[in-house]
Amino acid sequence: MSIPQSGGGPIERHEQLAEYLEAGCKPPEDWRIGTEHEKFGYCRDTHRPLPYDGPRSIRAMLEGLRDRFGWQPLDEGGKIIGLELNGANISLEPGGQLELSGAPLETIHQTCDEVNEHLREVKAVADDIGIGFIGLGAAPEWTHDEMPLMPKGRYKLMDGYMQTVGTTGTTMMRRTCTVQVNLDFGSEADMVQKMRVALALQPVATALFANSPFFEGKLNGLKSYRSWIWRNLDAARTGMLPFVFEDGFGFERWVDYALDVPMYFVYRDGRYIDALGQSFRDFLKGELPALPGETPLMSDWADHLTTIFPEARVKKFIEMRGADGGPWRRLCALPALWVGLTYDQGALDAAWDLVKDWDAETREAWRVEASVHGLQAVVGGRTMQDLAREVVGIARHGLIARGKPGLGGMVQDERHFLHALEDSVDNGKVPADELLERYHGDWNGDLSPIYEEFSY
Repeated sequence: MSIPQSGGGPIERHEQLAEYLEAGCKPPEDWRIGTEHEKFGYCRDTHRPLPYDGPRSIRAMLEGLRDRFGWQPLDEGGKIIGLELNGANISLEPGGQLELSGAPLETIHQTCDEVNEHLREVKAVADDIGIGFIGLGAAPEWTHDEMPLMPKGRYKLMDGYMQTVGTTGTTMMRRTCTVQVNLDFGSEADMVQKMRVALALQPVATALFANSPFFEGKLNGLKSYRSWIWRNLDAARTGMLPFVFEDGFGFERWVDYALDVPMYFVYRDGRYIDALGQSFRDFLKGELPALPGETPLMSDWADHLTTIFPEARVKKFIEMRGADGGPWRRLCALPALWVGLTYDQGALDAAWDLVKDWDAETREAWRVEASVHGLQAVVGGRTMQDLAREVVGIARHGLIARGKPGLGGMVQDERHFLHALEDSVDNGKVPADELLERYHGDWNGDLSPIYEEFSY
């Protein structure tokens, strides 16, 4: 979840809303990669989730990172709720999931170095206080009541509202983790093409990164239970967005969509003001019940855009949001997949050619089947494994064409970060399949070994 936005001044013209998005346009040489990943913390001896306070807690973790590694604290209401350093942020998801929002970096080599350094720091602090962190798409055993709600005003408001829309909002907040990558665009036309490819192919990412076959200690019948949760959360702010594929889509059309998404809050003077279900259109007219007579700031618009949760999202960049949290190799593989598909024009064109004839029903069918069956999904007679093989191949060519060397020139490009995905499309197995094999094999239906064997 995002931290509060700031700056930008008052909104005096409707055109400023689209101009805010358009300001994200950059020439290709300035395109960057921002990788985010979440992980569950737990007490090593009990395997129980971490509370906010106490000797083994989220607060102790944040304070340890602050004191040992120089991260600067972010506070809310007198409580530490995040950290920042060198363009990166560490923040808390509602149930205490620890998230790294990485700095905007030029290459996947740099991104992977950042991930490694972060996990090294986290493990150093965690080992000292007897806790661990694990990358999964959904909490394998914990119930809703066992998961604490972090002390952030945004989450308190969202928690109550989620119970009035959809059926799985509070589950998403407390008991899911994802890995995502944020990518730039060069123009409105480039944004449009990237968004269409991003939405159409999110199910491929869902399948390749599926890593949540357990929930509340039992099999749930899906490869990505996290994806199923998002499909049943809040129809007003989630989904595959068919309008993105319609003629005329662009920044202004995204503004129209976002304005119709009900608000959560307005952030003023360090506190979140309840605007649940209210309209940003009314806010623009000075008629918001939460702040009668006031009109919004650009920071309010930026905040509102963070409360929209489709499978891919436009801000001043594009967020790829379809993947489960997972093991280390896939934390580097997700940016490799999407950078390969979208940061080389030849690869982007090839990806669009692959999906341009799909209709909304086909895209939604892939989304549903990916969450249930992973690479064994079948839509229209085609298997996800075959589709994913083609998609990963396009990404590989895109990374070769980018030609970004690493290790002081010893590695000529970024293609090796796709190896985990290439293994999957060869053998048909994703992380969920490995977990299921262990569960039915040497674990004998006992989930307790998952913590030691699959933690970072």
